Amino acid sequence: MTTAAPMTLAQVVALPAMPSAREAFAALNIGETLGYDLIDKGEFPVEVIKFGRAFRVRKTELLAYMGLSEFVAAEVQSAAATNDGAPGVQPGAPSIEQPAPTSK
Repeated sequence: MTTAAPMTLAQVVALPAMPSAREAFAALNIGETLGYDLIDKGEFPVEVIKFGRAFRVRKTELLAYMGLSEFVAAEVQSAAATNDGAPGVQPGAPSIEQPAPTSK
């Protein structure tokens, strides 16, 4: 049985957008055995996404579950600000709808 050291608030906030299950366990201060047991039973408190043999969770869902919603809002604002400078995107430009494909 392996138990990771609990994470500090700063470490939780610094997690990547899709932390691993083990990182989520450490953020929630639970051991791997309990964490994987909850995943197997479908009872883990946030949605778990399986990529091959790897399990990941969404950071925004993890933060919201932990009651850190102010950090979720900050992440969304940061992402929106980052996209403003995306190549080929004019800041404040109206969205352009693509015509629906027609069948012939």
